[in-house]
Amino acid sequence: MKRWSLLIAPLVALALSGCAGYRLAGSKPAGMVNVSKLYVPTFENATLEPRLGALVTNAVIKQIQATNAYQIVSESEADATLKGTIGTINRTQWRSVETNTLQTTELLMRLKIDFKVVNKAGVRIYGGKTQATSYVVLDPNWQTSERQLLSETAERLSVILSDDLANGW
Repeated sequence: MKRWSLLIAPLVALALSGCAGYRLAGSKPAGMVNVSKLYVPTFENATLEPRLGALVTNAVIKQIQATNAYQIVSESEADATLKGTIGTINRTQWRSVETNTLQTTELLMRLKIDFKVVNKAGVRIYGGKTQATSYVVLDPNWQTSERQLLSETAERLSVILSDDLANGW
């Protein structure tokens, strides 16, 4: 019996040591370590798409709240401010009708933003660029399809941006 316990004890210790350095929470980027409260004003819209700044900002705020990495507060209470500029929005044909290549059946959209996080003194502590891509099958009412595509792309962008802010990647 002692032989088995001498053999099993190191195996149990080895199996349990695999989780020794594991943490459940993400590790914030170096400049964001002391930030727990974040203010997010409406993103600047450098495109010609109306109301896109508000759409992207709302998606980003919801996703940051969902990740629970930062508390979204007013400007006076915040440790830092997340500022964003929507730089470009590209729409391209993803698929076409087999007999008519000019008729689009699926539309691809790519949304690119520049963002920065500044502290109360206005000094940039973190920032970068990010983009998201999504596509939609167009129905006869292509305006509705395109609006849904804008919303879906903004949601994807918000996931990427909140992961970057929460984990640094």
